[in-house]
Amino acid sequence: MRRVAVTGIGMISPLGQEPGEVLKRLRSGKNAVKVLPELSEYRNMTCVLGAPVTEELPHYPRKKTRSMGRIGIMAVAASEKALTDAGLLDSPELTDGTAGVAAGSSAGTMSGLKDVAAFISEKDTVNLNATTYVQIMPHTCAVNISLFFGITGRIIAASTACTSGSQALGYAYEAIKCGAQDIMLAGGAEELNPLTVGIFDALFATSSTKDPGHAPRPFDISRDGIVAGEGAGMLVLEEYEHARRRGARIYAELCGFATNADATHVTSPSSPGMEKCMRQALKNAGLSPADIGYVNAHGTGTEQGDLAEGSATFRVFGSHIPVATLKSYMGHTLGAAGALEAAMTILMQREGWFSPNLNLSNPDPAIGDLCYIRGSGLDLRTEYVMSNNFAFGGVNTSLIFRTPEGAGS
Repeated sequence: MRRVAVTGIGMISPLGQEPGEVLKRLRSGKNAVKVLPELSEYRNMTCVLGAPVTEELPHYPRKKTRSMGRIGIMAVAASEKALTDAGLLDSPELTDGTAGVAAGSSAGTMSGLKDVAAFISEKDTVNLNATTYVQIMPHTCAVNISLFFGITGRIIAASTACTSGSQALGYAYEAIKCGAQDIMLAGGAEELNPLTVGIFDALFATSSTKDPGHAPRPFDISRDGIVAGEGAGMLVLEEYEHARRRGARIYAELCGFATNADATHVTSPSSPGMEKCMRQALKNAGLSPADIGYVNAHGTGTEQGDLAEGSATFRVFGSHIPVATLKSYMGHTLGAAGALEAAMTILMQREGWFSPNLNLSNPDPAIGDLCYIRGSGLDLRTEYVMSNNFAFGGVNTSLIFRTPEGAGS
């Protein structure tokens, strides 16, 4: 079977847009969560926190962006960064069928839904236009990326909530492994909107604290829920020998992937299902749990999620493998989470340093004695890392990355 290299990384995140900037922010030990005054305008909303992207997004021609909401613009911007990083931005392989797109999001642009709501409530088409549906459709990111760069290979649209980005990476990996494509631009995006926060608030799943520096608190006994974030992460995946022939920089090798379904409850996670997914990814990579040097946890900061994931992780890895979650830095970026967290995990693996869990003062003993990274982080050189995501609907994903031959080049 063919091997899969990661040759480009593009990020639009609450922590920054460039790899060095993001790593510096992670080392600072300060999160990107803020009080969002606009959330206080909504009656009965308990959460006032979010982790927005504060850096300015690129200004593309209006003709190019008519079919995009904020989510589409972030997805395209992250894709442009990834393709530039990989040295493929102007490559004819983007347009000759060699390359494909796999991109996910929970939904399309949330801001466009207000026009649909007005149509339903007012029975008037005045707010609808030719691009309304294209902006709100679940595959808006994949389609807009394809159109913007002229990518003519296969399109895979993953819309599985919090696993959208990681499923897109996994399905892109499989497309290359089986020989369907030599290059895949893969990842996910999500925009922060009051509706997103309101949905989780209605589920009693959001943080109610007013202190942004201490939220969220994944795996802590005092956790009180999710903080929503936004962003986009896109990776260039490439058949390994194809990448080597053109002299590409190889960040990592994506060497294992699994996804499965709990099929038990639409919102309550299944710990056995999570465990099975991790073990399937290890089997796919031909590895044992002891081979993994670091686990990037999903770590939402909800009681049900933390207990299910933490205990599953403990059953697979015991108390010896370092574990941390990036959501304590940038909140839950939903459809972007799997891609942004994978990208940051790869960058930390190359750096030989892994960020600590923020706001973890008293680990929940009900989870098990996991080896949480705390303090100033962990200096560690490891060949294999795992990145996990778990979504509403009982959808689980697990990705495994390996340091490349000649790592550090």
